[in-house]
Amino acid sequence: MHSSPKYLKILNMPDFGLVPTSDAYPESIPARQADSDEHLIDLWLHNRPEETIRTYRASLRRFQTWVGKPLVEVTLGDLAAFWDSLEALAPATCNRILSSLRSLLAFAHRVGYLPFDVGRPFRLQALPNQLAERILPEADIHRMLNLEADPRNRALLTLLYGSAIRVHELCQVEWKDLQPQGEQEGQVTVFGKGGKTRSIQLPASVWKLLMELRSGGKAAGPVFVSRKKKGRQTARVGEEQVWRIVRKAAQRAGITLNVSPHWMRHAHGSHALDRGAPIHLVQATLGHSSVATTGKYLHARPKESSSRFLAI
Repeated sequence: MHSSPKYLKILNMPDFGLVPTSDAYPESIPARQADSDEHLIDLWLHNRPEETIRTYRASLRRFQTWVGKPLVEVTLGDLAAFWDSLEALAPATCNRILSSLRSLLAFAHRVGYLPFDVGRPFRLQALPNQLAERILPEADIHRMLNLEADPRNRALLTLLYGSAIRVHELCQVEWKDLQPQGEQEGQVTVFGKGGKTRSIQLPASVWKLLMELRSGGKAAGPVFVSRKKKGRQTARVGEEQVWRIVRKAAQRAGITLNVSPHWMRHAHGSHALDRGAPIHLVQATLGHSSVATTGKYLHARPKESSSRFLAI
């Protein structure tokens, strides 16, 4: 009988039936998922929207410069000290930086790059809801649209407001995503947040501006094209370009606030509800997973309050 402890005897079988146990072979070594911190960050950011990548990289560079060591050596004390170093920043900016860092550390732990998630014990500070501050009046939106003389930019701004699509969704819209409905209206289909596809009906005013950009009856390619070319090919407009277009339109309209493309989406949701649109319809247009998220627009600019019933 074989005397090695690395073998077991199969019951009722002769000695030649001896088979090795699992410890007869070396344990399998899991494949290393990243070669360096930068490689890990590239994998973590893979296939994210352009603006998200830009924001996350800026946050991580700030932390890497401050800590001066690889992620595998980062301790809870390092994170706490870095947290304290951000006190001079606005609370929302601080939360954005820390949220990016916590997300990366969690990803690194999930894929086996780090032995444990050092960012998990930390909690972001609660912030006041600033949605009401980011909803522009209809008059401001109309000035932004009407004062824009460039046909491409006016169509872009009008689609942002008229469909409430996100900036990265807008940059990806191609002519094949636009379908006519009747003689004057149409719809746009976008692949949005959370891997969800939704189709949004566009009124005649929006559809007309889009069709005016369609020179030669284009059937393919991006709707919004950058004025800068990459090599011989025409590039689609980038997210940073859209931000600049929106900010210039706001300045032209006399708006001193730091307006972003997402403010057009906020305006759509709020104005549609103000004008009597059913909340479930606004939810579908904006692509919210819950009607409670859409309901925030009602709470941001309420039409009724119990204060009106007081004797004051």
